[in-house]
Amino acid sequence: MNNLISLQKKNRAWAERVTAEDPDFFNRLTTRQAPEYLWIGCSDSRVPANQVVDLLPGEMFVHRNVANMVIHTDLNCLTVVQYAVEVLKVKHIIVCGHYGCGGISAALQNQNRQGLIDNWLCHIKDVYWKHEGLFTDITDEKKKSNLLCELNVVEQTANICRTTVLGDAWDRGQKVCVHGWIYDIIDGLICDLNINVDAPGNFQEIYQQALISLKK
Repeated sequence: MNNLISLQKKNRAWAERVTAEDPDFFNRLTTRQAPEYLWIGCSDSRVPANQVVDLLPGEMFVHRNVANMVIHTDLNCLTVVQYAVEVLKVKHIIVCGHYGCGGISAALQNQNRQGLIDNWLCHIKDVYWKHEGLFTDITDEKKKSNLLCELNVVEQTANICRTTVLGDAWDRGQKVCVHGWIYDIIDGLICDLNINVDAPGNFQEIYQQALISLKK
C-alpha cells in the first residue's frame, strides 16, 4: 500500500512540474488526440515507447504485448490498428522489438508447461521454425536470441501489412507507412531493420530484402 501512495505522490509532483513548465500543457491534451505514430512494442517495462523516442504524451498512440506480436486473430491489437489508421489517421506504424526480450528467450528455450504464455509463445516459435536455417551455424545463445528478435520484428511488420485494415487504407490512397525497428537496452539506441512499407505493391520485395540484410 505504501508503494501506491508513493506513486500517487510522484504523480502529483510530475503534474505540478509539467504545469509549472508549461501552464497550458494539460489543456492542450484535453482538446483532441492527433498522433502521427502508432507504436506496437513489447510490454517490457524497460522499453517505454514515448521515452525512447523523446515524444510527449499525445504524440504517439501505443499498443504493447509480450514480444510485440501482431497476430491476425488478436482483436485487441487489430482494433488498435484500425482505430489508429481509420480514426486517428496516423502516418506511421512502428513495430519495435528489443534485444534481450524475455518472450523471445523463452521461445528459444522451448520450455513448455509455463501456463497460458505457452500458447502466445507458439507464434514466436513459428517464426523460428520458418527461418530455422539461419540459426544452423550459430552456437552463441545471445546471437541466436538477437537474430530471433530481429526476425520477429520483420515478421510482425509483415503481418500488419497483410491486415485488411492496411489493405483497405492503401486501396483508398491513404498515406500510411509501416516500419520495423529494434531497440537495444544496453545503449538506448534504435536500429531500423530496413523494412519500411508504404504500399502493397512493394511489400514482397522490401520483405525479402530485409531478410537478406539479416543473413549478413
